[in-house]
Amino acid sequence: MSNQGKAALCGRHAQGKILTESVGVSVSNVEKEQRFTMCQVADHYGFDNIADIPRISITRAADVPVVIPSTLFTMAPIALDQAVDQPNLHKPTKTESSTRDTGESIRLAARTGAYDKQTSGAAPTYVQANLIALPSRFAADFRLLCKRNPVPCPLLAESKEVGRWDELKSWVPGVTGKEIAGDVDLRHDFPKYMVYEDGKLAQSHCRDVGSIWSEDHVGFLIGCSFSFEAALAAEGLIPSHMAHGRNVPMYRTTLPLCPAGVFSQSTYVVSMRPFRRRDIEKVRDITRSYVATHGEPIAWGWDAATRLGIKDISKPDFGDSPILPDGSVLVQGVGDEAEEFVPVFWGCGVTPQEAVRQAALDGPVIGHAPGHMIVLDIRDWDIVPST
Repeated sequence: MSNQGKAALCGRHAQGKILTESVGVSVSNVEKEQRFTMCQVADHYGFDNIADIPRISITRAADVPVVIPSTLFTMAPIALDQAVDQPNLHKPTKTESSTRDTGESIRLAARTGAYDKQTSGAAPTYVQANLIALPSRFAADFRLLCKRNPVPCPLLAESKEVGRWDELKSWVPGVTGKEIAGDVDLRHDFPKYMVYEDGKLAQSHCRDVGSIWSEDHVGFLIGCSFSFEAALAAEGLIPSHMAHGRNVPMYRTTLPLCPAGVFSQSTYVVSMRPFRRRDIEKVRDITRSYVATHGEPIAWGWDAATRLGIKDISKPDFGDSPILPDGSVLVQGVGDEAEEFVPVFWGCGVTPQEAVRQAALDGPVIGHAPGHMIVLDIRDWDIVPST
């Protein structure tokens, strides 16, 4: 074992039962007691081994031992505490992804059909985006909808010209469309799509929209909260759905959007990740600077679900049902107040599809299948304000 560190053993996920334990180390710049993320995270992210994981928390499961290399303790985390306008605002560190995947490699795999699953955890630190492609007559109203509602609809880019699916116009300050995504095909680079006709869902989770995209369509890319999940994981706050390879739960709400043209009766869709009540302020701090991908949560706690008009947290409108880190069902009132897991809600990029449905727009409209995003070339640090 290295002179730099002495690591205890952790186990891989087995039989669905997860235990948490402190791991003792003897490293000069590391506390005597550390908590690390599940070994399973290495598999989920595509890391070759645990040493490739940035310093985070490790959750032990079952009894199959795996030695944690001492190099784990010397790696820089993905997100650091750096003040940006206000204290406790996290800013991503410019580090190379520890996986072989890039935004372009995921797009090309989706384009050929080799990648057809949800994208939570895909190519960590690469920004992900939602899609809505509308007939051009609705484009101006949709831009206005995004400007008036930047939390659920943070606009990253759009088709450079009407009908274009292969070149982007950037809405990110200081970043060009080519930098957002160089080799891009909005008709095929999402793993799965939704198609609406006259405001009604006509096709769900389809692979190919090439025959539906017309010379009159304008595609818009909306920031996705999957983009900040690597930063949460780097601080030991791994979203439960990510740890288990599931899709994030998403819910329709009664929270109204500011109206914009034809979009006059629209309401929020929110994504939800459960966290311990004592960790909520840390979750807010980490995600606050990611304003281009929904930013910090808009509400948290069981009473927040009621205020948002969510009647049954166990039955999301999109994605998978919510679970806890140990794979059990999220329920109210388990554990003392500080340790209790509570729902935490963010604005969600499925909101534009709900707006299309509620406005009953005529003609074909294309969206991504919820949770099945495009992965871009820009990184976390390209979208986080530096001042």
